[in-house]
Amino acid sequence: MLPDLDRAPDTDLPVRSVLPDVLAALSAPGSALLVAPPGSGKTTLVPLALADAIPGRIVVAQPRRIAARAAARRMAALTGTAPGGPVGYTVRGERRAGPATRVEVVTTGVLLRRLQRDPELPGTGAVLLDECHERHLDTDLALAFLVEVRAALRPDLALLAASATVDAERIATRLGNGVPVPVLSTPPAAYPVELVWSPPPGPAGPVTVPSGRPGGTATPRVDPRLLDHVAATVRRAVREATGDVLVFLPGAGEIAAVAGRLDDLRTELDVLTLHGRQPARVQDAALSPGARRRVVLATSVAESSLTVPGVRIVVDAGLSRQPRTDLARGLGTLVTVRVSRAGADQRAGRAAREAPGRVYRCWSPAQHERLAGHAAPEVAVADLTGFALELACWGHPDGTGLALPDPPPAAAMQVAGSTLRALGAVDDRGQVTARGRAIAAAGTHPRLARALIDGAALIGRDRAAEVVALLADDTLAGAGDDLMAAWRRLRGGVDRAASARWRDEVRRLAAAVPAGDLAPGGADLPDDLAAGLLVGLAFPERLARVRAPGTGTYLMASGTAASLAPGSALAGTPWLAVAVADRVPGSSAATIRLAVPVDEATARQAAEPLLAGSDEVGWVDGDVRARRVRTLGAIVLAEQRLSRPDRELLTDALLDGLRQEGVGLLRWSRDAVALRARLAFCHRAFGQPWPDVDDRALLDRARDWLGPDLGQARRRADLERVDAGQALRRLLPWPQAARLDELAPERLAVPSGSRIRVDYSDPAAPVLAVRVQEAFGWQTAPVIADGRVTVLLHLLSPAGRPVAVTSDLPSFWRTGYPRVRADLRGRYPRHAWPEDPAAAVPTRGTGRPRR
Repeated sequence: MLPDLDRAPDTDLPVRSVLPDVLAALSAPGSALLVAPPGSGKTTLVPLALADAIPGRIVVAQPRRIAARAAARRMAALTGTAPGGPVGYTVRGERRAGPATRVEVVTTGVLLRRLQRDPELPGTGAVLLDECHERHLDTDLALAFLVEVRAALRPDLALLAASATVDAERIATRLGNGVPVPVLSTPPAAYPVELVWSPPPGPAGPVTVPSGRPGGTATPRVDPRLLDHVAATVRRAVREATGDVLVFLPGAGEIAAVAGRLDDLRTELDVLTLHGRQPARVQDAALSPGARRRVVLATSVAESSLTVPGVRIVVDAGLSRQPRTDLARGLGTLVTVRVSRAGADQRAGRAAREAPGRVYRCWSPAQHERLAGHAAPEVAVADLTGFALELACWGHPDGTGLALPDPPPAAAMQVAGSTLRALGAVDDRGQVTARGRAIAAAGTHPRLARALIDGAALIGRDRAAEVVALLADDTLAGAGDDLMAAWRRLRGGVDRAASARWRDEVRRLAAAVPAGDLAPGGADLPDDLAAGLLVGLAFPERLARVRAPGTGTYLMASGTAASLAPGSALAGTPWLAVAVADRVPGSSAATIRLAVPVDEATARQAAEPLLAGSDEVGWVDGDVRARRVRTLGAIVLAEQRLSRPDRELLTDALLDGLRQEGVGLLRWSRDAVALRARLAFCHRAFGQPWPDVDDRALLDRARDWLGPDLGQARRRADLERVDAGQALRRLLPWPQAARLDELAPERLAVPSGSRIRVDYSDPAAPVLAVRVQEAFGWQTAPVIADGRVTVLLHLLSPAGRPVAVTSDLPSFWRTGYPRVRADLRGRYPRHAWPEDPAAAVPTRGTGRPRR
């Protein structure tokens, strides 16, 4: 099938020099990795060469539909045929291939479906996995499955992975199932690329608004100043260089925005758009030569595998979109990030596919050095529910033993497994069920496939397919948040292109419904409730009830708060089935982007597994609340007061109240406070078995010392009446408790005969506050705790004010007292101020001491 290369100058591409090596490597050992830069011909010349050398069909797997169709058209043109003959293609919803087809270009998703149906791939002689560097989930799975197929079933199946930029050692080792396969490299492209740095004049960066559809699109915004600069750079490029211009932007929204900024250029050139959501005819127009000079505004679909004819200039905004998953809330997100260095090189190569080119990068060399080397693989950041189902269908639920380029993250796989079990797609061991195989065969996200299959029996196959087709591509809904309005617009053909794309997917999905699931039940359900039922089947945790009548704030069954955008016509609707919701990182609440009103009965039907009844006894708003509730996830449907709640639940609630409000909730008399301080002193002085009585320790042992009181309490007021001192005595260790008054006496006798209370507020230094006159004759400060601790004396004036702090009385009598005597005897002449206090007689009164 390979044309005469010497007579076809447009096939004089770098890959020609390694074609013999590729064929030799696929003869033995049968697998190889081809690393070839953009424009080298790996996507078109290599499959045709394989068809000449290897019996059977040559299957070329591309990650994107647009690239698959374009590659097939290019190869067909080289062979002088039309697509569907010797060269054909199969993508979701479209097939142009037949018995005579030798080279078939498919998407990796189509290849996975074939592998799952029949792993031996009968009739296939070789598989070329193109663009492995993009690390899509389907590509990683296809590589791992094919390696196992070669090892176990088809050692004769030739397997070639091709990429422009790749971790060659890792992929080569995976291809060889642990033993590296040959790595072949083509020489650099023949045409040079001139690099022009064109950073914005001021700050301008991405701003992300995420999306809630699993693996779906987002409505992210990019700083308008950056879009202004991109448009200005396009104008500069048009003036400074010749040829068509290919502009890389992160998404369809930015493409439309920049196209609007370039409207005035349409008088002299064509402004075209290229992204994956367009109808095939629109994509084909961008990929065909034009009569006039063109500016093609494209997403990353144009990074590889596509030749946009006539392009000599690339303008790169430097942004791309990557999926992220909020595992805790089940919300998917696409974020706008800086392109990787490898991605930037891929884009630059588009300018030199056919002749010398120029690339304008809308960032600085310093920013370029800070870019990541490669984009994160999808397996590291995306929702893995579909990925996990493919593994389960293959017989490796966790991927162990497969040649996956990277192991999937454990947390994401755990969430995916829980989702699949809830859908009935896998059993408790992770093994796929018959239902799981039917879900996988539908060719859409497992949640949506479940809604399609179950919904067909409830509202009819066609309506189920219509709703699921809309959910599978939420860009069809337009800018509004009313799913029913979007459904009506698509049915009415208001937007012809969107309606055509939608109807194609409706037909495909309707055909995917198993024949046994076509029962007519529920056919009379109104459209709005039918749509709500389907959304609820797909996303039961997103069923939401309004929090306050007439508002736009809701609580979803998952427990996540959600709000409608200001001015939404859906505001105040009692119940919503939320199809798309997103949460800006750092925010506790989600924003509802697409929803449909439902009633409570439909919500109950859609989310039946989330229905539960239970007795709830808890500490709420400062007191015990005991009720019997009926819930839909986190949403309370009905409740009634419990007059006799379970004692254990009640005790748990009271303990929770203590943890929230502290032990100060109890009644602490002066004696109770003093007892606690004495126990704290003993714990510090002796350690165990004397108990720790700080707040944390008391709360940890609350059942030990409050047990009988908790057994009688029912509410806050009961706790407030508990005598903390009496309760604390339950912690006194035995037999040491009998010595408490000896080791930590409540009062101490002083020389005057008074018994004064000891202050244990500081367990490290108990204090005895005594008037100076009552301490006359005292030779040493008292000791407690079996002589381990000397009491700190606070010596007071006759008015009760501290005049000295000491635990060394002899030193105080010698040096401190003379100063105190000199200062105070004039102010307190009626009190005794002897010259020798150590030998003086103490007194409690205000007169002179007795002789």
